[in-house]
Amino acid sequence: MLTSTVCAAVSAAGLGIAALTAYRKRFLAATRIAAFALIPVGLVMTGVVDWVTSIVFKPTVWAGFGVLALSALLFMISRLVERRRGISGRKERRAAAGSGAPAVAPAASAPSLGTGRQAPRTASAPGAEVAPKDDFSDIEAILKKHGI
Repeated sequence: MLTSTVCAAVSAAGLGIAALTAYRKRFLAATRIAAFALIPVGLVMTGVVDWVTSIVFKPTVWAGFGVLALSALLFMISRLVERRRGISGRKERRAAAGSGAPAVAPAASAPSLGTGRQAPRTASAPGAEVAPKDDFSDIEAILKKHGI
C-alpha cells in the first residue's frame, strides 16, 4: 500500500515537471519526462511492484540467492583450477595416452620430427619466388638507425 502511494507521488511530481517543461515550449523534452513519469504507476498497476516487494522482504529468497552465488563461485573456482593444471576432458586424456606418436606441428622442421622421419614437402607454384628464411633486413635497419 505504501509503495503504491510513493509510486503515485513520484509519477505526479514527474508529470508536474513535464508540464513546466512544456510551458517553456520544450515539448520533446516534456514528452520524454512524461513517459518516464508514467513508469512507476504502470509498474504498480501491473503488479510488478508487489511482486518485487514480496521477493525483497523474504529471507528464504535471499538465502536462495546466496546458494546460487555460492554455486557460481564454486563453478568458477573449479574452472580456474582446471585451466591452471591443464586438465582436459577424459576423451582427450585417453587419446593422448593411446597414441604413441609425439605431437608435431604440421610444418615442423626436421630436427623436431625425431630420427627417421622426414618433413612434409609443400608444393609451391612454379615460378613463385621463395623468400629467404633469415630475412633480418628490417632488424638490421633498426639497429643501424640507433648506431648499434
